[in-house]
Amino acid sequence: MNQLATMSQDRAVAPRAGAGLATVSEEQVFVTIYVHGQLFGIPVERVQDILIPEKVARIPLAPNEVAGAINLRGRIVTVIEVRKRLGLPEPKNQKKVMCVTVEQGHELYSMMVDSVGNVHSLSLSAIEPNPSTLDPRWRSVSLGVVRLEGELMVVMDVDAFLKFE
Repeated sequence: MNQLATMSQDRAVAPRAGAGLATVSEEQVFVTIYVHGQLFGIPVERVQDILIPEKVARIPLAPNEVAGAINLRGRIVTVIEVRKRLGLPEPKNQKKVMCVTVEQGHELYSMMVDSVGNVHSLSLSAIEPNPSTLDPRWRSVSLGVVRLEGELMVVMDVDAFLKFE
């Protein structure tokens, strides 16, 4: 839970004259994505852009999960296929893909997903530990899960997801 606490968007409220201590919010805002029917949440402060790439240039000898690179406002961005990274099958009949661009260090990465969902503001206390039945590949890139109405959201550890051995 310490990792989750550090990724929260804690906001201090300026105390009024004569008021007590400032209050701190224990909420986190997530951008949600779908991959192979599974809902994932990415902390909103990690998201730089959401786009539909026109053309992805292949990178010779890149790892299998690297789809290639795109030019985003003059910056070269590496595109990662989330399905391949998680060991999932290729989609059938998917015409358009969406990308969620995140920054790690000083590099931009665009995560190719099936679709982008909504933005959810959730209490940090709603985040539960990973179930023991969660696939080990998914567990390695998850900070926990959140039960939403009718579905389970996996909270993505973006740093672990982008770590290439």
